[in-house]
This record gives sequence, C-alpha cells and structure tokens, in this order.
Amino acid sequence: VQLQASGGGLVQAGDSLSLSCAASGTSSTNAMGWFRQAPGSERVFVAGINWSAGSTVYADSVKGRFTISRGNAKNTVNLQMISVQPADTAVYYCAAAVLSHLWDHWGQGTLVTVSS
Repeated sequence: VQLQASGGGLVQAGDSLSLSCAASGTSSTNAMGWFRQAPGSERVFVAGINWSAGSTVYADSVKGRFTISRGNAKNTVNLQMISVQPADTAVYYCAAAVLSHLWDHWGQGTLVTVSS
C-alpha cells in the first residue's frame, strides 16, 4: 500500500489550501487521516475520516477551519484548509488504517508553509 500526498505549498495567513492523498495497492481502507509535524515538534493528529461511515474527527486546533472528506476517486482523501495561520506551518502526512483500525500506512509528507 502506498500513499501519495499532494497540494502543499507556500500561502499567506488567511488563505485557503487543499491537500489530497491517494492510496494505491489496496481495494479498501478502514480510515484515512492527516497528521502534521511542525519544526521541532512531534507529529500530531489533525483530522480523520471513517471510510464506511463517513464520520470525521478533528483536532481542536483545526475545528471549524479544516474539513476532511473522501475524494471522488477511490481511496482518496482531501483536506480543505481555510483561514490558515502561521501555526499551521508543518509537514502534513497522510495516513491510512488498512490492515486494522490503527494508522498502519503513511505517506511521504507534503510541506505547508503559512507566512504572516
């Protein structure tokens, strides 16, 4: 199973940005999600979506600003980010729970930089 994330870049505070992740090598996933790791910090959970139920969960820091959704293509997940802030600057990692309900597969990360 491979996860390919895309959509990172440099934006200004208050802008919007979308990330996308495609999972290949599997016919289904239990869940997909996004984590992020800021410089000098640990990787933390951002948002996740249960694939069958479509239910979502968010970190408090992004509630109301980020939206995770299933993409139109099979096994793709999007993260729509609005009103981004410099504190959102991080490498964003796509993750998938394929073999279990734990995050067992990871993408390579995509850098999001928010300038003030």
